[in-house]
This record gives sequence, C-alpha cells and structure tokens, in this order.
Amino acid sequence: MTTSNAAVTGHTDPRLQKLPTAKIVRRQDYTEDLFKIWIEPSVPFSFRPGQYITIGSQNIERPYSIASAPYEAEIELFIEHVLPEHGGKLTPLLYAQHVGDIVSMRPRPKGIFTLDERYTDHVLVGTVTGVAPYVSYVRQFLHDGKSGHRFWVMEGASHWDEFIYDEEFIDLSKAHDFIKFVPTVSRPNAERNKDWQGPTGRVNTIVEEYVESWGLAKENTLLYLCGNPGMIEDVKERMGTKGWNYTEERFWKEDE
Repeated sequence: MTTSNAAVTGHTDPRLQKLPTAKIVRRQDYTEDLFKIWIEPSVPFSFRPGQYITIGSQNIERPYSIASAPYEAEIELFIEHVLPEHGGKLTPLLYAQHVGDIVSMRPRPKGIFTLDERYTDHVLVGTVTGVAPYVSYVRQFLHDGKSGHRFWVMEGASHWDEFIYDEEFIDLSKAHDFIKFVPTVSRPNAERNKDWQGPTGRVNTIVEEYVESWGLAKENTLLYLCGNPGMIEDVKERMGTKGWNYTEERFWKEDE
C-alpha cells in the first residue's frame, strides 16, 4: 500500500505537513520483529556517524539511529517492530510500509553520540538495534582511510538470529586487526540458539572480563553504551565506578 504525503504527515499538526519527506527505496526483513529500511530523503541530509534522524508517519514521529555512513547515498535504519499492545506507536506503521512508500523526516540530524577521537580505543557495547551507530562509525572510519584507532564491538541479544550485522563485522574483523566483534546470547538454552557456539550471557555481564583480557588502558579507552537502559545502567555501575570513561545513547522500545 502506497502512503500519500497527507497520510504520512497528518492533518492535525500543520507543522508536520511542511516537513520534507523520504522515500523507502529498500526493505529487508530478518526476524518476525527486526527489519531494515533504506530511505532516500527529498532534501540534502548531512550527518555525523552516531547521530539520528527523526522520521514519521500519520502524525507520529520517532528518532532512529542511522546505521549507514555519511558517504552512502541512502539512509539505512535498523528497526525493531514493537506491537501496539506493547506500546509501539510508529514502528507498527513502518512495519506495514513497503518500497515506494513515503515518510516524513526532520531536515536536520540530532545527537552527540559520535565517535570521540580523543580516545584511541573504542569499546562499542550495544543490544540488538543499539548496534546501529557502531556500524556507521566503522564504515565511515574505513571509508576515510584513517588509522590509529581500535574498535571492539560487543553486541548482546536474546537469540543469535538477532545479530543482523554479524557477517559484516566478522568479515571486517578478519580484514582488519584493529576491529574485533564479540556477539553474546543471553538465552543459550533457548531452542533458537541450539546451534550457537559463541559467548553466552548478557553483554553487560561480560564487558569487564573482555576489557581486562584485552589489556586496555583507561586513559585511552572510551566505552560506548547504546540500547537497553538496564544494560546501560549495569555497565555504568560495573565500569564507571572503577574509573572507565563512557558515553551513552538511550532509545528503547517503550518509546517506539
């Protein structure tokens, strides 16, 4: 079903009717509640890796971290479909849309969850869709041909099939010794994880162990925390109280 601009921006708020739009040009579904869309803005849109874009449909707007890098032509968004009975407002509308449909968009990005190059070692901790800004960091860093920095991507999920960017990070870790990827499942005994042979446990419970094993220096290291607020608070308690520097980004499904 193609959605008209009027349906996207709504009639109750004239401010939203004046917003630029973006067309969905690609879509891929991965699990029953995880999907990606690629959108093409109707106006120029510049951003820094780690920032987010605010898009909307039917007078509802929400921010989404951008997974694509600034050099890419399309904006890539990794989205969890939150059902209305669980508080989902915009994601059910996006989940029902198809290639060619239109969403509203704010013309400027927001957010300060960007790569802090004052540090050389970046520990990127995320849960499921919280990995999106890290994809943008690494893609742009490689595209720019930079050096002198190291990335450890630690992603937690309930099930292994929620690691949507695992192949990309595994390939990058094989090609570049300054990129490491550690995916961990929190429900190793679940039927969906019966073939999983990687790390287990909630990502927040293994961060300290891995950081210590890597021999990172506190003065050179920044922990990035994105995703489940419970994960963020736990890592802050475990690591922040011991002198590790961190930065955080909170977008969670209760506000979808």
